[in-house]
Amino acid sequence: MEKKRLRIKKVIGCISLFLFGSCTTYLIPIDSFKEQFAGIDSTSLRQVKVRGPYGEIYNYLANPIEIIHCVDKNGSPHELENKPSIEIRFTYGQNNKKTIFYFDRVYLSDNTIFGAKSRFISNLKGSIPLNQVTKIEVQDGKKKFSYDNVK
Repeated sequence: MEKKRLRIKKVIGCISLFLFGSCTTYLIPIDSFKEQFAGIDSTSLRQVKVRGPYGEIYNYLANPIEIIHCVDKNGSPHELENKPSIEIRFTYGQNNKKTIFYFDRVYLSDNTIFGAKSRFISNLKGSIPLNQVTKIEVQDGKKKFSYDNVK
């Protein structure tokens, strides 16, 4: 029985490593985030058309950032192209709560971060006080979404 549990743990570990190890996670320093989102509020968003993995079309307002400036775990600078598959994870508050938004759906207004958590449920949105954020991570979730057109 113990060997079977150990085997199951190894299989789960390998699957987890494959799923989570394939996406490189970068950090956005909080000052850099503020600089990149300076002047980007709800009035700055642009209409985009996104094609999903099965050809479905989504229309929504997205931020106009084209290049995301971030750093790797060693502090080396990197640039990521903003695309619908980029996810951003905020760690904030006393309990280090984590919230994930789609990067292109994030904007900043009155020191509050607003974002969308889902492409499918348009009302699944959230907000986070910027002054409570302790860590910002970004990664390409490798989901097969692409801009069909950008206006």
